Amino acid sequence: MAVLGAGRWVLRAVSPPPAVCHQAKRYLLTEEILKLRDFQKKKLAMVYHVYGKKDLYFQSVNDKLQKNRIILRSELQTLLHLCETPADVEFAKQVIYRYHEENKNVIFGEFRFGPIFIRLCYDLDLEDAALELVKDQSLGHFFHDCTSFNILMDMLFTKGQYERAVDVLLEMRQRKIKFSKDTYILAFASCYKLNNSDSCKICSTLLDEIEMKDSWLPTQAACFAVAFALKQKQFRAAKTVYSQIRNSNGKLCKNLHLLVKLHNNELEDVLHVLEVAVAATGPVFVRKPEFSEDVMSEIEEKLKHTELERRFNQVYLDLQNSGQISVLTLDDMLCFTPHEHRQNLNLFKKRKVSSRTFRSLQSALLVE
Repeated sequence: MAVLGAGRWVLRAVSPPPAVCHQAKRYLLTEEILKLRDFQKKKLAMVYHVYGKKDLYFQSVNDKLQKNRIILRSELQTLLHLCETPADVEFAKQVIYRYHEENKNVIFGEFRFGPIFIRLCYDLDLEDAALELVKDQSLGHFFHDCTSFNILMDMLFTKGQYERAVDVLLEMRQRKIKFSKDTYILAFASCYKLNNSDSCKICSTLLDEIEMKDSWLPTQAACFAVAFALKQKQFRAAKTVYSQIRNSNGKLCKNLHLLVKLHNNELEDVLHVLEVAVAATGPVFVRKPEFSEDVMSEIEEKLKHTELERRFNQVYLDLQNSGQISVLTLDDMLCFTPHEHRQNLNLFKKRKVSSRTFRSLQSALLVE
């Protein structure tokens, strides 16, 4: 099913749009994935640990490079957490190449340096350095994980560099790195922002692959796909993708639902949705559905000079009086950072050790 457009996905750089506006930062990944705060805490701890000896540490690592001695994993890890300037990062890149050359055939289990380096570049706004290393084929498996690519794509997205974010996606595809749900969110978000024929082909290919795998698209990624189809005036495609969203109860989905119905000429349904929303009753603490002002403007334009115009004007006034018209644009709703899903499992975890004797509670009971 070619949903967003025909054609195969060509593994090449996407041509830039006529103009890309640099907008305010929008983080699409949660802190659980980015882990920037955690990285900054470790950096601070490392600075305190070697306080006043940073230059000496860098010199000692440089001596190892010059004398062709082995760089230890702990040394590279410390070095990356001590980098504070672009010059520091340039030196760290030399050490990475040496370290990789020495250990390219060694498996370190779950430990990966790629995400650490990308977080360092994110922290110092050095997307060029991150992109250079990620795309360097000679580093082989140093960045062979989707987390590194996802963090880099997020960094480029926040800077409005959507074309480069798509280039990173293409690099993942070329290396056959498995996409995660975050990859799909970033992919559809970047294509939505680019809004050109090449990004349309990429979305079409991704949707085809997902269907062939009998998989499902994360809600936020699907919303970007729907919004992109609407931008491209592919209204039936937007309806098809929207129908595959599993959880459509959120504010963003409700606004997209209205636009999908509107552009598929289901005008009676549009008014029915709005009238039900304004008449909704429930507990005070339950928020009523909210609709974006720009979505309402689109509906108003579509219904102008029709027999439904007066009915729309009334429901719009009712929604406005009940505070159900949001100042957020549809773009604002799309480019949001999802809530973190951290659960404090320790609240329900039974203690196994006595807080008084520090002995096993089970063994204490057996003694008694």
